[in-house]
Amino acid sequence: MTEDDPLDDFAPREIALDGVSKRVHVGGGGPAVIVMSEMPGISPQVARFSRWVRDAGFTVYLPSLFGRDGAVVSADEGAAVFRHACVSAEFRAFAGGGSSPVTQWLRALARRAHEECGGAGVGAIGMCFTGNFALTMMLEPAVLAAVLAQPSLPLDDPAATGIGEEEFCALRQRLQREDLTVMAYRFDGDQFCRAQRFAAYAEALGERFIARVLPDSAANPDSPPFFQRYVTCPHSVLTAHLIDAAGQPTLAARDEILAYFSRRLMPGCG
Repeated sequence: MTEDDPLDDFAPREIALDGVSKRVHVGGGGPAVIVMSEMPGISPQVARFSRWVRDAGFTVYLPSLFGRDGAVVSADEGAAVFRHACVSAEFRAFAGGGSSPVTQWLRALARRAHEECGGAGVGAIGMCFTGNFALTMMLEPAVLAAVLAQPSLPLDDPAATGIGEEEFCALRQRLQREDLTVMAYRFDGDQFCRAQRFAAYAEALGERFIARVLPDSAANPDSPPFFQRYVTCPHSVLTAHLIDAAGQPTLAARDEILAYFSRRLMPGCG
């Protein structure tokens, strides 16, 4: 986890959708799961989580949305990636902007992934900066399972969700009509994804929103340089602050997510 990951066990593909081309690292077999990385990009920890998903029987689609793929970046480089994303036209980092435009491309990716992989449908997981993208992606009928890991947007309003009321209305209707749920994870003391945000999701989605709040003591204190300087609270449940050891709450969260994907995407399994 301290050296760059070459990602050479994934196949890099340039996928053009709606006139926009992005590199997507693809690996595995079975129903598709789209893994969207946290800031500052596809780190070795994000790649590790993607391999866990792949090894559980899924085809992972890991789109490159920002940063250097596979890199262990310095704190300064990570901050530069973050600043660039905040002003990018693809993202809506602050309240009042609505859903990030990149979610349209990600929904198209879900359609493509379902065509390529088959199965009941597609799973999606967003982390931190991309956390709420997974929920917005459920506006695409092919997406049957969504996980929000410490959703951190919008940055300037801890009680906001970054999703418009019209979209929430459509999401509520679909979740109820198809008997679907979404999963969400955060640490109790996370200052970037606070309790107010989960409360807003719960108010909007009711029992369809299943929240898990982990104790701060479950977070790995040995985090990468970007996190040591800029993310000094427990934050990344499945990556930078996960403790890869039996009996750890973060590893239990990983296992719960894999089982959730199995139930939704592999009927009769999980």
